[in-house]
Amino acid sequence: MNQIDKPDTFDTDALRKQISEIRAIAPGEKGDEPKRELNPLARKIASQFRTDTYSPNMITGLMRLFEFTALFAIGYAIHMLYVAPPLDEMLGYCSLIAGGSALTVMFLQLCDTYQVPALRSPARTLPRLIGCWTLAFASMALVLFLLKTGETYSRLSFTSWYVLGAVFLIAERAFIAFSIRRWARNGIMERRAVIVGGGQPAKDLIRSLEQQIDNDIRICGIFDDRDERRSPGIIAGYPKLGTIGELVDFARLTRIDILIIALPLSAEKRILELLKKLWILPADIRLAAHANNLRFRPRSYSHVGQVPMLDIFDKPIADWDSVAKRIFDVFFSIVALVLLWPVFIAAAIAVKLSSPGPIIFKQKRHGFNNETIDVYKFRSMYTNMSDPTARNAVTKGDPRVTPVGRFLRKSSIDELPQIFNVLRGQLSLVGPRPHAVLAQTAERTYSDVVEGYFARHRVKPGVTGWAQINGWRGEIDNDEKIKFRTAFDLYYIENWSLWLDLKILFLTPIRLLNTENAY
Repeated sequence: MNQIDKPDTFDTDALRKQISEIRAIAPGEKGDEPKRELNPLARKIASQFRTDTYSPNMITGLMRLFEFTALFAIGYAIHMLYVAPPLDEMLGYCSLIAGGSALTVMFLQLCDTYQVPALRSPARTLPRLIGCWTLAFASMALVLFLLKTGETYSRLSFTSWYVLGAVFLIAERAFIAFSIRRWARNGIMERRAVIVGGGQPAKDLIRSLEQQIDNDIRICGIFDDRDERRSPGIIAGYPKLGTIGELVDFARLTRIDILIIALPLSAEKRILELLKKLWILPADIRLAAHANNLRFRPRSYSHVGQVPMLDIFDKPIADWDSVAKRIFDVFFSIVALVLLWPVFIAAAIAVKLSSPGPIIFKQKRHGFNNETIDVYKFRSMYTNMSDPTARNAVTKGDPRVTPVGRFLRKSSIDELPQIFNVLRGQLSLVGPRPHAVLAQTAERTYSDVVEGYFARHRVKPGVTGWAQINGWRGEIDNDEKIKFRTAFDLYYIENWSLWLDLKILFLTPIRLLNTENAY
């Protein structure tokens, strides 16, 4: 990092530039830290955090949708039961009710009533709640006055809507406050954090987090490479569970949301060393900034309660992006099944008649966060020659492949059963292709060839992907192929959007016409 002369104008751009270089580490360059097993305490704690949680962003997003729908339903029911407007006036009523409901949600958003602290304290936010609902009605009245259409609508029905809507909002917010407290106790709505680094900085950070009344962070443990003299085994009541190398294994066994590095900015070299090991994990990575004298630009910070953090890496495809991607996957998977069922049946019959054995072949592959999953394929090899581990890649003219299997592999029809993996939530339609657990090139596994290889597992693997439509499909028989495929996978993760998924999905059938590397 460059010498800092002007703290008031310092930006994180220089730090971010150096961090981006982490992803360009020379392939094959490995650290000298030996592989270690997690200690019993770390493994026991990891077992407690295997299930997913619901992030505050998801909860508040659903609340916005629910409140809009409920207010609209209340208004619609009252007007239909009391006024029963004719069909030609129905559109006007529905538009006004929808507009009032949308304005209420917008005003509630502007007044910060969807923040978790506000949701925990409904009595404190009651004036804002009623004020926003009243302001929405005032806005509707102003519109009707300006359009000179007020006499068209029933005052009694709108007054009833106002009263019942206010009662609903008060009761609903009280129920949400009770639910949030319960979810927090049960671990359903929380952000699970690991503190990276020990000693006094970690202790100060933990104390700062604990002082937050409405803190949604649950600290799962502390990891640090330093010995007991510089980093005690218990810090602020939390155990040190192992080294940074062990943290990677710990995070593979759990659902960790955020890694907080408790080091001063002056420890630049050590921070970069940590990030080289941690950026492959599907978690937000933050640098605690509460104890630094430097003052960054406001946009550089995020906050946990009132504790400032510098954003280093964000978990890819998180919160509502993950919901949108899941809807995308389910919708297009069902469409594919409806359109391609004759191909499924024909392929199944052909496999069954071509050689003895099962129709579907299951293979162990790496899924999200390095989890091992069973991926389905139409069987393309003779049963007695099949290779579930994929240690020996299929080559041109491979005698293990049946004549029918050779056609299925060249056309990629053998991959179609993976649509059922998508519907089960194990795969996505688009993403980095899942590789077999023991897959290798020459005598080295892919992770030995490419540093940061496991970063491609920060998202769900896909049936097709950015690498495949750019020509990196089929046999991987040398180091360069896996390096380029991984580079394309990482580009996809960093630049993901639904439009990119749609582009890849529709280009896949066209790219499959090139069967040069498919054996």
